[in-house]
This record gives sequence, C-alpha cells and structure tokens, in this order.
Amino acid sequence: MPALTMEQVLTLDAHQVYTVEPKRTLFTLERIRKEFFQEELGELMQGITEASSKAAAISHLSKKYAQFIAMQFYMLTAYDEIWDGNERDLQFDVTEVNGVFTVCMFANPNDWRYVQEGDRASVMKWILWKQCYEIIQALRNTTSISPKVLWDNLFVQLTITYAKLLEDPMLADRAMDDLEMLESAEVWSIFTDHSLYLDYTKGRAPQDLVGQPIRKSCCLSKDIPGVGECGYCPLAN
Repeated sequence: MPALTMEQVLTLDAHQVYTVEPKRTLFTLERIRKEFFQEELGELMQGITEASSKAAAISHLSKKYAQFIAMQFYMLTAYDEIWDGNERDLQFDVTEVNGVFTVCMFANPNDWRYVQEGDRASVMKWILWKQCYEIIQALRNTTSISPKVLWDNLFVQLTITYAKLLEDPMLADRAMDDLEMLESAEVWSIFTDHSLYLDYTKGRAPQDLVGQPIRKSCCLSKDIPGVGECGYCPLAN
C-alpha cells in the first residue's frame, strides 16, 4: 500500500475523510448494509441533525458520503490511487460544522492502493456498483426516499470534483479521460444500460454546472435546522 503524502492527506481532509482514529465509531460502511441496522440508522441521523423527517436526515447522510465518493474519483485522477479497505474500517462519527451537527468519515491511511492504467475502467465500474449503487439501495431501506435524491446528491459532488480537476492544467487531460469514462455506458453496465451521470449533466461541462440549479430533486436540506436549501435546488426561485 502506498504511503499517503501530506498533500493527499489534505485532499482527504477537504472531503471530510480523516486518517486519524475517531473518538468513537457511531457506525461503519459495513453496518449501513445490515438490514437490522437500517431503521436505527434513520432514527440516529434524524437525532443528530434534528431534521424534520428521516428522509431529510438520510439525504444529509448521503451528501456526506458523497464526499467520500468524490474523494475516490479525485484520487483516481490526481494520484492513480483509490481507497480499497474493508468496509468495517470506514468509520462514521458525529462532528459539528458551523454550529450544525453532522457526521464525518475516518479511514485507515494504509488502505489506499495504486491503480494500473489498464484497470481504470474496471475500478470505476467497481466503485459505481459496490460503493454507490449498493449503498444507495441500503439507504433507501432506512426510510421512504427517492433514489433520484440520493443519486443527485452524489452527482453534485462529482460535478464539483471534476470542475476542479479540469481547471488544473496538470490534471485536465487525465480528468477529461476519466470524465468520458464516467459518461460511458460501460462502467455502469452492472446495474443499468446507460450512464446515470450523463443523464444528470446532459453532456454539459462540469465547470458550467457548478452552482446551477440542475438537480432533478430537492435534497431536503431545507428541512434541517441551520442548513437551508442548497445552491442546486430545482425549487429555488
């Protein structure tokens, strides 16, 4: 396993993925998959966020988890590395950000690995299937929430990530290659016949979409005290 550089650690910190030991572990990515825990997860997140509904609380959790997924794609493009640890080792703990209680993630710094050039498509396919689709399905079991809300939460973070990567002259070419891969049907083929991300962007450049109300669904952040509606809300005037 490669040793993470300080620059990489700062990248993880920016996505609220930390490589230190958490003070406690509320739950893990592995536990999110467990049916017996999923109802409790909705209640736990509603208690942490004081959201008016479980759906708003779970949407909020998925937005935090989307930062982990965005980190995966950023690290793949920028460093040819991904997190490849055991799901029980991706831990969630409560934290306070700008006076609002939320959750952040903790990972073992030894759980990143290099990705060979010829493996990029298969790695991207694996992330979309195991870490995106399957986790979204698990979160849907916690309460009544549209999959569109959860996917849109993910795509907002991916759009921000690729916009940043494409602005970096040292990374732009590789970012464009990875973006084109993400927009292809092949890497989505395990669970759908087309790119859900391309459905979201309609082929528009990430730089043109940042901050624009292009969501198809409301993320329900307006139903969490101290948060308010996001800048991508389709309900915004």
